[in-house]
Amino acid sequence: MTNYKTSQYQSSIISMVLIFTFLIFSSNIYSQFVNPDAGITATQEKRKIQIALILDTSGSMDGLIEQAKTQIWSLVDELAKATFEGKDPILEIALYEYGNDRLSSKLGFVKQISPLTTDLDDISTALFAMTTNGGSEYCGLAIKDAQEQLEWSKNNKDIKVVFIAGNEPFTQGPYSYEKACGNARAKGITINTIHCGDFNTGVSGKWKSGAIIGGGEYMAIEQNKRTIFVETPYDDEINRYGKELNKTYVYYGSEGHRKKAQQVSEDENAESYSKSNLTKRNSIKASKYYKTERWDLVDAYNNNKVKIKDVKRSTLPKKIQALDDSQLTAYVIAMSLSREIVKTNIADLNIKRNKYIKNKNTEQNVVNLESSMIKSIRKQAKSKNYSF
Repeated sequence: MTNYKTSQYQSSIISMVLIFTFLIFSSNIYSQFVNPDAGITATQEKRKIQIALILDTSGSMDGLIEQAKTQIWSLVDELAKATFEGKDPILEIALYEYGNDRLSSKLGFVKQISPLTTDLDDISTALFAMTTNGGSEYCGLAIKDAQEQLEWSKNNKDIKVVFIAGNEPFTQGPYSYEKACGNARAKGITINTIHCGDFNTGVSGKWKSGAIIGGGEYMAIEQNKRTIFVETPYDDEINRYGKELNKTYVYYGSEGHRKKAQQVSEDENAESYSKSNLTKRNSIKASKYYKTERWDLVDAYNNNKVKIKDVKRSTLPKKIQALDDSQLTAYVIAMSLSREIVKTNIADLNIKRNKYIKNKNTEQNVVNLESSMIKSIRKQAKSKNYSF
């Protein structure tokens, strides 16, 4: 019976591929998603947008962490509009926390949570794991660590920015904030400071001074202001497509099963705030910035990161473990086509959704983590000839 079911499944895979074959090879759609970067040479290396988020997780910062959890997808959605000379840049995000008593005092209550990574699910997981506790906030030391520990690009055309947010004076700690911000700027890293509280209090606490020295922007936000979620007529359909999109991911390798579960878990985290927040996440999953080649066979194959003959079958979903190389290749190509169609549908709906929200004007004049970061990074990206 088992052999019969396996054979039956293989036959269905082959039938599915035959249906798609004409569509794939009789049009140019294949070239749009299989090996899209195959023609890129060393001189055409993609530009990067590198962002380090340094968040104060001391006892009074619950509101800041909540904003970070819910607004990360809006920030990425905005950055997805950026191009450099008509090409899409690579987005990398790093995450630090500081000012929390449960962190090591020997390390100045500063901790790297994630290095610069393209894996947005890892960043989301880390944000949802953050908790606050009373502590000492050493901004200068946190900036020094981020500048020295992260693998910053050496290309001056790339965007390299730090966003540090907190509410205590910027001057605290064993390492001079002037030196930290000046050293970062000398390496082409822009320091943006976000004071959680009154604007003038932040100025007197030297948050503005840090931004000036670091060549960035100074902003003040209401960290306890709840994120406004605007529901639209397009949310349900985008989220339905989001579930279809998830079905096109084919986990493989040592991390595969865990990362696929993480994908679903972060969907649930996003939805726990609102349907609209899940919509934002699904829109990002359909964008150029959602990278899964570490664990998804479709992305890995399309980006020449793995050869089908080298894939360990026991790490694949059980229903496709018995496929031979040609059948598995056909299955991956079929999933690629299906994914591209779903992504296109989500992108089209997201354009309508954004127009609906803009016409509502609901978020006008809201000063929060999201709006502050978007405003400053747009300005800094345009200064380097990036277009939105």
